[in-house]
Amino acid sequence: MPDDPDGNQEGGIMKKWKSALVAVVMLCGMAMTPARVFSIAQEDIDYSQIRIKKFPIAFQCWTFRNFSFYETLEKAKEAGVRFLQPYPGQKLGPEGGDVFNHLLSEDKIKEIREKLKESGITLVSYGVVPLENSEDGMKPVFEFARKMGIRTIVTEPQYDDFSLIEKMVKNYNVQVAIHNHPPPTKYARPETVLDHIKGLDQRIGVCADTGHWMRTGVNPIEALKKLEGRILDVHLKDLNEFGVRDAHDVPFGQGKANIRDILAELTRQDYFGYLAVEHEKKEDVDNPLPPVLKGLEYIAGVTYYQDFDQILGRWGRKYHKHGWNHYGPGYFELDKETGVLKGHDGMGLFWYSGKKYDDFVLELEFKCEDELTNSGVFIRVPEMPASDDYIYHSFEVQIDDHSKGIHGTAAVYDAEAPTKKASNLSGKWNHMRIELVGHIIKVDLNGENVLTWEMEPRGKIRDFAREGYIGLQNHDSRSPVYFRNIFIKEIK
Repeated sequence: MPDDPDGNQEGGIMKKWKSALVAVVMLCGMAMTPARVFSIAQEDIDYSQIRIKKFPIAFQCWTFRNFSFYETLEKAKEAGVRFLQPYPGQKLGPEGGDVFNHLLSEDKIKEIREKLKESGITLVSYGVVPLENSEDGMKPVFEFARKMGIRTIVTEPQYDDFSLIEKMVKNYNVQVAIHNHPPPTKYARPETVLDHIKGLDQRIGVCADTGHWMRTGVNPIEALKKLEGRILDVHLKDLNEFGVRDAHDVPFGQGKANIRDILAELTRQDYFGYLAVEHEKKEDVDNPLPPVLKGLEYIAGVTYYQDFDQILGRWGRKYHKHGWNHYGPGYFELDKETGVLKGHDGMGLFWYSGKKYDDFVLELEFKCEDELTNSGVFIRVPEMPASDDYIYHSFEVQIDDHSKGIHGTAAVYDAEAPTKKASNLSGKWNHMRIELVGHIIKVDLNGENVLTWEMEPRGKIRDFAREGYIGLQNHDSRSPVYFRNIFIKEIK
């Protein structure tokens, strides 16, 4: 059995890591100070300006290795975490006997599924688990993933030919993420795993372990940048020291990992997976929840969109229009890879039918093809649009850099003009924030408040409702508008 679920090595190899790493550090000249390592070029990315998205949190069950899998379910419920990444070898129940793995009997698998259903918890990944380089060796792991609804298998293959892994990934539509341990393990450095997965199915990628990169002397942010587009899973850790094999886990935000910028980089990449929280400190093994919960509080505190819903959503890799409808001529084309909407023809309304909103904050990004681009964001559309009558009973926050005053960008169309022009040049993304509480509307554009107004019937607006739908206007194809990153938060 492995002494660490991440290692999947025969017993004793973890004891050799420390001396092996020291030798590698001396040979490669990695014994540099954290300041020197972290001064590696960050290019031109200003992470302080990135609005961090809310990532789904999972627990890597190794955090609770002194507890059984069923006890871990209770720990997750206590923490409010709904997703788990189990590893092979954890005791199944507190009484001992069976251990969690992919070779369990059908009766035990049924029992696990019932326990998961009772707990409201989903298994999203599994590992680190060995994958033998044979179909007979791999098949039980993939079959188990299929039965349990597991999306990602995490592994560290000891071979170079991934052709059989690719075949199984295609057959089962299950992702495989290659994990990194410190030297002397094979994939300690991001360049190595990238070389192995280059040209393979996009469902073969990386499980990025930030703590083990730190132990190796690899800046996690730089590693994430190198692996952009191939990150399928993240083992999120923060350590008290950088470049030290024996560094130990600390609550997120208290160590040297720079967790905020790691989250900002994952946001920049539009990472679509889970953050598998893993806390390995030996002194915390009998009571890991307090430091873990403290770390989760830190994540919530730096997550800009913590309390928002992303209403142009995504399932796995692909964005979708579910919950959205279109009224009128034209349409919005959705790039399912990037989540960018592009308007075509018009004038129509792409409206979110998920629910009506009364008081809310809506945030989104838009971009104009050129200065003639004409569009807008409709708020409190009172009923399902069945005619053009909605334009007389709801407000439109305008997008039109060619016009001015009550018809220019950030105006409440035909009613109230913005106090200043704050939009970026055509071709650049703009961030718009619309806050509506009662009759007071506030519009911020690119971080500047440009409009605060107590709404009243004015101009084309005859009356307006206390709640309604959100909509985006497609005006014409001559100078299309683009939207992305659409988030909303209800104000109770």
